[in-house]
Amino acid sequence: MESLSTAKLPFSLVLLCIATTLLNRVFAIEVCKFPAIFNFGDSNSDTGGFDAALFEIKSPYGETYFHRPTGRGSDGRVVIDFIAQSLGLPYLSAYLNSLEANFTHGANFAEVAATILPPPTVLPVGGFSPFYLDIQTSQFQRFISKTQFIRQQGGVFASLMPKNEYFGKALYTFDIGQNDIYVGVTANQTVEQINASIPNIIKGLSKNIKNIYNLGGRSFWIHNTGPYGCLPHTLTDFPSIEIDAWGCAKSYNELSQNFNHKLKEAIVQLRKELPLAAITYVDVYSVKYSLISDAKKYGFEKPLVACCGYGGKYNHGSVMCGNAGTVNGTEIFAGACENPSTRVSWDGVHNTEAANKIIFDQISSGAFSDPPLPLNKAC
Repeated sequence: MESLSTAKLPFSLVLLCIATTLLNRVFAIEVCKFPAIFNFGDSNSDTGGFDAALFEIKSPYGETYFHRPTGRGSDGRVVIDFIAQSLGLPYLSAYLNSLEANFTHGANFAEVAATILPPPTVLPVGGFSPFYLDIQTSQFQRFISKTQFIRQQGGVFASLMPKNEYFGKALYTFDIGQNDIYVGVTANQTVEQINASIPNIIKGLSKNIKNIYNLGGRSFWIHNTGPYGCLPHTLTDFPSIEIDAWGCAKSYNELSQNFNHKLKEAIVQLRKELPLAAITYVDVYSVKYSLISDAKKYGFEKPLVACCGYGGKYNHGSVMCGNAGTVNGTEIFAGACENPSTRVSWDGVHNTEAANKIIFDQISSGAFSDPPLPLNKAC
């Protein structure tokens, strides 16, 4: 009898067999037991660093979940909070917060307005954080030695520090790059000029991932950058720019897409150079864009209009969220909309908790990851 081969099977059945094999491999992979998370990034994942080190983030920030400002750029939780929660870990304390910090299961080095490359100007004089990515990873390096010294000394603070073995078993998360695009925007660079700077930006990110690897990190969860052209902030600044079918600035979204393309190429190279690392590329862009293009599907209205702020078509620009100002001789306080859960954008730059929860639900499944593994198997 002639042996059965895939060549004699219907094409659809061959595809089914391949898909089943791949799914079996995914399900066969053991669930990771991450004892800690160490996060690096900007305001999309800051949990209080900027608020502790530079300027207070005031009400109505935090009103939905924490019922008080916590230093997060949202009405509630950000994506890194949902990541920690899903892994059975506490919300990450900001490394720079000396008052409420518990680093037992990780630390957050992310900062509002942080960039990958050294910024041209820094707060409070300029517009960007002094804690750019090189500084964040340098802080992490000192964090390792200092926390282990404290543990060895014993006493009340020892129990607030991570165990030494956690550093090799932890999940290392990155969500940064959006502000590097903004650096070019604030410098009045053309789209072509900003595009030309992207390879060097990605080189800076790769360098820091290698640094963390050399310090013992092995599991990396790396978000690409979201659609910059869909931010109410961007649309307010460039009212005459060409927009796409969903109202987003086309050229700036193309910038984000180019950044993501270069990032994905860099991760392929990093996998070759760091053979012991598990590096997951996470397509946050596609999920965030779907919140705009399929807003009704997710229960959102006015997806390009900020919930908190004041001014113009996008409710952004005249008075920033949580601030007071005078507009046409009238005192205005820029408060929140009645129901933030129906909005995508919280303050014109950052997402609402409702949007962040959907982003987490989508990316944690592995459907937007390369390799296509869920969060709890990305080790």
